[in-house]
Amino acid sequence: MTFFLKLTEAIASRQSLLITGLDPNPEMLHTWNRSRGGGTGSFLSQARRWIKAVIEATADHVCAVKPSLGFYQALGAVGIDLLREVRELVPPDLPLILDAKHADLNSASALAHYLFHDLGVDAVSLSPLAGQDIAAPFLLHTDRAVVVTCHSSSPAARVLQHHPDESDPFYLRVVRESQLWATPEQLLLEVGTSDPRILARVRAAAPEHVLILRSLWGREERLEALLQAGLTSAADGLLLPLPQNLLVEEGLAEGAAALKRQISAVRERVIAARSPDADRCDLWLPQPAAAEGRPKEPAAGPCSDPPADPPADPAADPAADPLAPLIVDLFDIGCLLFGDYVQASGAVFSYYIDLRRIISDPNLFHRVLHTYSVLLQGLNFDRIAGIPYGSLPTATGLSLQLHKPLIYPRKEVKAHGARRQIEGDFREGETVVVVDDILITGGSVLDGIAKLASSGLVVRDVVVFIDHGGQARARLAAAGYRTHAVLDIDRITAVLLAARRLTTEQAAELGAHA
Repeated sequence: MTFFLKLTEAIASRQSLLITGLDPNPEMLHTWNRSRGGGTGSFLSQARRWIKAVIEATADHVCAVKPSLGFYQALGAVGIDLLREVRELVPPDLPLILDAKHADLNSASALAHYLFHDLGVDAVSLSPLAGQDIAAPFLLHTDRAVVVTCHSSSPAARVLQHHPDESDPFYLRVVRESQLWATPEQLLLEVGTSDPRILARVRAAAPEHVLILRSLWGREERLEALLQAGLTSAADGLLLPLPQNLLVEEGLAEGAAALKRQISAVRERVIAARSPDADRCDLWLPQPAAAEGRPKEPAAGPCSDPPADPPADPAADPAADPLAPLIVDLFDIGCLLFGDYVQASGAVFSYYIDLRRIISDPNLFHRVLHTYSVLLQGLNFDRIAGIPYGSLPTATGLSLQLHKPLIYPRKEVKAHGARRQIEGDFREGETVVVVDDILITGGSVLDGIAKLASSGLVVRDVVVFIDHGGQARARLAAAGYRTHAVLDIDRITAVLLAARRLTTEQAAELGAHA
């Protein structure tokens, strides 16, 4: 089970956004031990008793446990053994997030393996100043997650974090940059603040990421304001630590349960205050064409976006490109990932374009289908053929939208049943337009066309969402096929640079393979 799935299931099963900070602070342990009659034994034995008591009291009321590595390291070798005991005591369905704030590049790979596989940690916090390189070794463990610290609660940190000014402070640059490193399922953001305004700015800059608030409960009257600022539109996405003073008091379980109810009441008010239609994502529909032949603006709605018609010269002004909102939205849901990825052709790219994520967002999927249909409406064909497997949902959607029959060539012919090479009904001599998601080498498209042609079908046109560049288009042209693409890498790069979603280095990586 991935970290994100474990976290969401823990939130749902316990109906809680609370987390337990499990730090054997000597001062806190002294207070806890004294309130229980003093007791005897070493600091280590006191820490063991306290850890066990806190886990047992809070496990039913929190969605994660978050120990700070420094407190355990300070105890030496026995501290690491104590951390192993924490892993054994924490219920297996509760995520264990280690607050390490690791920043050393040289030890990142070894530490990632040790924490994730030897200690059984589910997520680890990192310091972001080393950039994406600090996160990459941890992100290679795809079932785990990282927490990037974007804002510290230390007053002395303000001179750095809010530099150069409040219009574009450094901490928001950290928020924007770190979102380029991984999807929201694998990257969380930690925010140390008691100021709802700072939390609200982080939430606005990272609307889809889970935020973890630091333990700043000196002013508990701000709890509702912090919740209002940090919750997502679905009234979740914000994790809050139990107050440290509560962890040494009698009645910890009752106190945690009461705080959980208090937070749930605020979440209910947030949901109730939303528009009646806010939890529904209507399909985006283009409006009837105006007299000059261009689509009108769609009517406003919960998920409306401008029409997605290609501009005459998108390279002239990327920010004014009508497809810019769509490109940015695709990036924000994780369709572009950076790292070392092996392509279907066997080539290794420093990034990966994953368009399969689109099908889980009806609004976004419909907008993508509309861009295809703009190109298809100018072509003559009898049937639509999708190339398995990535483009089959797209081909199905276009078939329904354009009222054209769907067929597809099988990637492998079944050894049982009818053993068809082409699925769907067709007649020999019919014209088929081939639909694919991304064109890199053209190999899968040509393989599919060969199967269609061997069954007596005629192919003249290939329509793709992204033309990756290179020799694929020329390869198809040499075989007698016309290629039509909604987007190309240059256009995507220009828009994402203008939207400050890419660094110049990442833009160069995209261009190097195009």
